[in-house]
Amino acid sequence: MLAPRRRHGLTSTGVRVYTDRMSTVDDPREKLEFLQGTLEVLILRSLQLGPNHAYGVTQFLERQSGDEFLVDNGSLYPALQRLVQRGSITAQWKTSPNGRRARYYRLSPAGRKQLVAATSRWQRFVQAMGRILAEEA
Repeated sequence: MLAPRRRHGLTSTGVRVYTDRMSTVDDPREKLEFLQGTLEVLILRSLQLGPNHAYGVTQFLERQSGDEFLVDNGSLYPALQRLVQRGSITAQWKTSPNGRRARYYRLSPAGRKQLVAATSRWQRFVQAMGRILAEEA
């Protein structure tokens, strides 16, 4: 019997995903892809609980995903900047609890609306994928 193989890949959105698979066909070097905008929705969700700095956003996403999503800084910071430019989040420099200067991000009213709409779309997407991928009874 084959042992589960630990797969990982860095997606085009910079989110590293780990999945356990039992397969002789899967290529462990294959990059797992997310749909465009996934990281931005995850950032909005992380800020729904309150303002946070980039490292805090990363920690939230890793913890909430059970360490399945590991966010690359090279993708996180551009995504944060896009969200600021669109007005979905605001940014302000503050001192973090460890005494360092950090940029804190806060969800704006427009970002809250965007998150509600994106959550609805994702739930529909997941349900549709579940119906397609479900084994026939």
